[in-house]
Amino acid sequence: MKEIVILSGKGGTGKTSLTASFAALSQQAVLADCDVDAADLHLVLNPEIQQKHTFYSGNEASIRSDECSSCNMCKEYCRFDAVIYDKENDSYSIDQTACEGCGVCVYFCPDNCIDFPERECGEWYRSDTRFGPMVHAHLGIAAENSGKLVSLVRSEARKVATEQGAQLLLVDGPPGIGCPVIASITGADHLVLVTEPTQSGMHDIERVLRLARHFGLPTSLCVNKWDINPNMTEQIEALGEELGAYLLGRIDYDKLVTQAQVAGKSVVEMGESQIGYQIRAIWEKVLQITCK
Repeated sequence: MKEIVILSGKGGTGKTSLTASFAALSQQAVLADCDVDAADLHLVLNPEIQQKHTFYSGNEASIRSDECSSCNMCKEYCRFDAVIYDKENDSYSIDQTACEGCGVCVYFCPDNCIDFPERECGEWYRSDTRFGPMVHAHLGIAAENSGKLVSLVRSEARKVATEQGAQLLLVDGPPGIGCPVIASITGADHLVLVTEPTQSGMHDIERVLRLARHFGLPTSLCVNKWDINPNMTEQIEALGEELGAYLLGRIDYDKLVTQAQVAGKSVVEMGESQIGYQIRAIWEKVLQITCK
């Protein structure tokens, strides 16, 4: 099995649209949406959820007010200002959004009246799509440990691929270069980077290119909407070659992408088109590089 991760340095470059088209062209891949902070691959693929699981990570404190002697030690030791004192009722409580789950209040509480259960951070799913099985997730509001959830999604997707004897695992990765991205690319067979010809697009894709080179991962690059700034496109491609990326090609700016999103389809499902031909050509190159 080969694992291909599609990445971008920033949001809005067309990463998810490209992943959906790759899924349509493959027809035999297992899919994973690792952009758990803002997952949107499901908007195009319309998955039917088969299994739903709660994701727990870290802990959160909770004070049993009826047992609290109001010693104030929890508030004194908390460095995140997560302990709230209600002067009118002389009671203490925990602001769950501010709580970092460090456990200091639990350790120092002389009354042992602070519970410290696991924190419910979101959900992850195993689903079916018209192009194959998909593992995806939803991280809760203000929840942390997205990197851990990404690792879980990839692990479960690999299990599905192994169970079904799939030859390809397609991963829609998160933007940027942080912990979720690193969790998405560790051990991958190939990275496909997609960017746009803007100054911010060039700046952010350079960071991803350097990250990929740091981990020694085979990497290729394509420029989406290249025709809105041909000069910047050439600069990005030169940078990609300099940092060891294989150039896959260019994709035109085309309103068909928006039409496909509105219709809940991938671009290549919208009939014959120039942009569809370009994406097919890029996918064929990706397969040649990855599976050779």
